[in-house]
Amino acid sequence: MDALQTHIETHRSQRAGWLRAAVLGANDGLISTGSLVLGMATAGAAPATILLSGIAGLAAGAFSMAAGEYVSVSSQADAERADARIEADALRKYPDAELAELTEIYMRRGVEPTLARQVAEQLTDHDDLGAHLRDELGIHDVHRARPVQAAVASAAAFTAGALPPVLLAWQWRGQNLPMALVATTLVLLAALGFVAERVAGGRGWRGMGRVLVWGAMAMAATALIGRLFGAQVA
Repeated sequence: MDALQTHIETHRSQRAGWLRAAVLGANDGLISTGSLVLGMATAGAAPATILLSGIAGLAAGAFSMAAGEYVSVSSQADAERADARIEADALRKYPDAELAELTEIYMRRGVEPTLARQVAEQLTDHDDLGAHLRDELGIHDVHRARPVQAAVASAAAFTAGALPPVLLAWQWRGQNLPMALVATTLVLLAALGFVAERVAGGRGWRGMGRVLVWGAMAMAATALIGRLFGAQVA
């Protein structure tokens, strides 16, 4: 017991739900809004138009991310609840078969048959549905779908990511707004990718490289579109 109390482990997988939504939202906010503002700037649009485009992109993107996360994660939650109902019904109708199934699961994991049976019986007595959801279907409390949490994290992260290019468009008074947008967005993307991978337990450099590549491609595409069609926008 003393060894258990002094042995502390910090795992990262419990962060998967909100971390995925937050990283996706921040990356999307920074890349999409930065690229949108850059495209308008390279097209030669008026400063007020550039700013309005950035604000509209921020608002639309935040609500879109929240709705998308909520709908998709709700679908996962619906599937989990359906599986729970199916399993609960099977436990009521076929308890012996379900106990044998749980025993077989532990045997396949290397537990001796007699001990596997004892473990299955004790877990069934303690929480039969929880045992089957966890060990048969892989549904764990720490990984359960949480639609509201995912939606809020995604919308908040998108807004945080979209704010820098919008604020830059609002405050910039020089002639080189496109260059300032590219530099600011890429630096922030690099920092975001590095921190996100570090939080997830990695070294950070691969995460930084991934977002830089995709962010640079997106900004190059919108800058080119703005340059090609700038005459119509202006």
